[in-house]
Amino acid sequence: MNIIYHIATKESWDAQKTSEYYIHSSLNTEGFIHASRLSQIQGVLNRYYNGVNDLYRLKIDTNLLDDTSELKEELATSVGEMFPHIYGPINKSAIIEVIPIR
Repeated sequence: MNIIYHIATKESWDAQKTSEYYIHSSLNTEGFIHASRLSQIQGVLNRYYNGVNDLYRLKIDTNLLDDTSELKEELATSVGEMFPHIYGPINKSAIIEVIPIR
């Protein structure tokens, strides 16, 4: 099992509750959905979600991603770290846990 995480707002998650797939707006604007390793979560929260409440951490088993998406490890030059990026929607059967953060 290969686990990665995605930070989602409650609003975004709730709006897609009945959908078979989760789609973050970055899929349309950047071509992929941002994800992180567990050790990278705090840095992502500090950089992009400082002061934002009502967040969820989606736990994704990459072995369960279906053919609608492709997982790539890519360098985030802004922080000099490799991050997992999901090119395509995330089938909800690959989201094995939804954890409220704050």
